[in-house]
Amino acid sequence: MDLIRSIRQTLVPIHRAGYPFIAIFLVVSILIGLIWLPLFWIGLLLTIWCVYFFRDPRRATPLDPDLVISPADGKVSAVTTVVPPLEMGMGNAPMTRISVFMNVFNCHVNRMPISGRIKRVAYTKGRFLNADLDKASTENERNALVVETEHGLVGCVQIAGLVARRIICWTRVDDDMEVGERFGLIRFGSRLDVFLPAGAEPRVSVGQTAVAGETVIAEFRSSKGPTVGRVG
Repeated sequence: MDLIRSIRQTLVPIHRAGYPFIAIFLVVSILIGLIWLPLFWIGLLLTIWCVYFFRDPRRATPLDPDLVISPADGKVSAVTTVVPPLEMGMGNAPMTRISVFMNVFNCHVNRMPISGRIKRVAYTKGRFLNADLDKASTENERNALVVETEHGLVGCVQIAGLVARRIICWTRVDDDMEVGERFGLIRFGSRLDVFLPAGAEPRVSVGQTAVAGETVIAEFRSSKGPTVGRVG
């Protein structure tokens, strides 16, 4: 029983959105392997990477309503103050923006940063610049969620990247969502921006690794002030 439990804990579920891609990678690997065997092994490695990319692990999410949780796995690429994109309808006043950049090896299932009701879902066509660039927030293809919370409106934006070509979001307007709940994913490499109203203090620093559904990125009703980080 201990062995079976250990195997179950080691094997990570695969999101259903990945099944067609995994099948395509595997079939192509077999076909090119019929032409030249070494190509099969290269294709098999790519298939394994595809399985890894679409993993959907369980996460232990803090349930404190004053905490904002990372919506994505990856690296915190920016903690700044900017005006949110116009399509979000959140006004022209600058807001705190925390960005998490996902590379092609990160888990790409996106999770709600805070509990609330979805007030707006706005998809915008755009370019496919490197998602790590600051201008990707306003120029890249993106999908924005505006969440009505007890602290005010919170924005969460899925941004396509240089390799990403498909943003998936299954959340709809008026859905009541819980913090840590899955709301979408992006293939294959991208970024998530979280826009926070006044009263939210960042709890991460640029360069820090974030885990979707677990890492606290900001906090409301805190008297501690913003977090200051150091790379060493």
